Amino acid sequence: MSTHQAVQNETCKDIQLNGFAKLSTNKLAGLIGINPASFIDKWKKLHTSWNNLCKDNHLKDGGMYRLRRHSCFIQNLNESALTLTAHRAHWQPTEFNALHGGYDRMFEPIEQDITHDQSFLDLITELGKCFATIHPTEKWFIEAHQFRINTNGGIGRPTPEGAHRDGVDYVVVMMLGRHHVKGGETRVFRADGPTGVRFVMDEPFSAILLDDEKVIHETTPIQPESEHFTDCYRDTLVLTFRAGGFQSPQNNM
Repeated sequence: MSTHQAVQNETCKDIQLNGFAKLSTNKLAGLIGINPASFIDKWKKLHTSWNNLCKDNHLKDGGMYRLRRHSCFIQNLNESALTLTAHRAHWQPTEFNALHGGYDRMFEPIEQDITHDQSFLDLITELGKCFATIHPTEKWFIEAHQFRINTNGGIGRPTPEGAHRDGVDYVVVMMLGRHHVKGGETRVFRADGPTGVRFVMDEPFSAILLDDEKVIHETTPIQPESEHFTDCYRDTLVLTFRAGGFQSPQNNM
């Protein structure tokens, strides 16, 4: 059995058993089927695009701490095709996001250098294949979100909506890097009970994969490690996979 197949089997087993799977950088590289050193090198180059994110103008808490970009894809599993869609708004029902749900939020698209990069596309493609072994489907409707949470106002909130589900089938949170911050504890709990785990994602290019039906998740606020640091932030890539079409007022009625 190849490393790729072994990692995929273990990952799927964890998701089915626990509702989530934590993947180290090496395991994520194995899931994609690439040498870890090459994987790290490629994603270090991609990470520079997080310096070009745009202010999130939709934060209802008045914060200025979140920068982001957003793009959507459709993965056709039968044809092994991943297609970038026309740029569209991000929409969630208030059932899943009471703070920012119920209306269209338009963000700047992810830069073309990223959406056309083979390493970026391979990540999405292999994650989609992995999820399809658990939840067979012909298509995944995928939303990709680049996030930078900074502490320019003293504190940054990765999940201002609190503990939540996203209203999709699967969620991936990939850690790109933490720069002079403390806090940011990731919390994952069963949606049907008190069982859960808490940990800090601090390994660059590691990830957590979530079954959105089974678990709720949140990340606690971040603060500067020291008052002497001024450029403090936490960078992540969030991918959501949904079989029933993109979330919209029409699809969620």
